[in-house]
Amino acid sequence: MSDIMMQLGDYQFSVNTAAYQSLSRATEYSWKGQERIGQYEALQYTGPGKDGVTLSGVVFPSYKGGTAQLDDMRAEAGKGLPLILVDGRGFIHGRWVIEKIDEQQGVFAQAGAPRKQEFTLQIRKYDDGPDVSDT
Repeated sequence: MSDIMMQLGDYQFSVNTAAYQSLSRATEYSWKGQERIGQYEALQYTGPGKDGVTLSGVVFPSYKGGTAQLDDMRAEAGKGLPLILVDGRGFIHGRWVIEKIDEQQGVFAQAGAPRKQEFTLQIRKYDDGPDVSDT
């Protein structure tokens, strides 16, 4: 049985690296309004809007994985490319981009090395649009 919770690009979230404690997802849908005299706006569905996931978790560098876990996340984000998101059950969620990484450090050891690193990672669904080979 695998201990991988999720993989984003080359980065794996697991009990042995950065384990997220919570996952929240917000999906928007676009409706455009046309104003009408004396009535509510007429609404037309124009398609999907933003789809985002926020992962919050903690890294204990002395347990496993070391202090470089968040640097590895930043390296994935720094590629500037959409990344394949796969959950621990093997379901492929498509391509996503890393929009933001927040980090808090606490409980310090010698030379200021953190014993605890908390993180929040915000990712957003990337849409390739129509396949150019179909035209």
